[in-house]
Amino acid sequence: MKKKIFISFDYDNDKRYKFLLNAWNENSEFEFSFFDHSSKEIQSNNISIIKAGLTNKIKQAQTTLVIVGKYANSYHKDRFEIGYKNWINFEIAKSKQAGNELIAVKIDRSYTSPEELTNSGASWAMSFTQNNIIKALRGY
Repeated sequence: MKKKIFISFDYDNDKRYKFLLNAWNENSEFEFSFFDHSSKEIQSNNISIIKAGLTNKIKQAQTTLVIVGKYANSYHKDRFEIGYKNWINFEIAKSKQAGNELIAVKIDRSYTSPEELTNSGASWAMSFTQNNIIKALRGY
């Protein structure tokens, strides 16, 4: 049975990697499935509504896969309302609360990881390749 995976990523800067995962998901050789949880699904600019929508989707998943791009640990303009440095850190925190397995995939190993991944027990892929991601997913 395929895992239910929530994808956490920086929509403005890293959506092409999320789209690549979508393409791999269509390939029968890549053995996982996930809900498409991109921010476009929540039709609101209200932070409380977005938080509730993301939290609900995270709870529906078993695993959270975090795409660690260049800005994954950067400050978001709404960080005080979000309650975390940015949306990725919020999603990781909510994933930990939900008991989701955590998979972190670095686009480039030099990129700074989101603070919420520290001591999280995440399984890591240090480069964004199909083989590394599959190995990280199988680590659970």
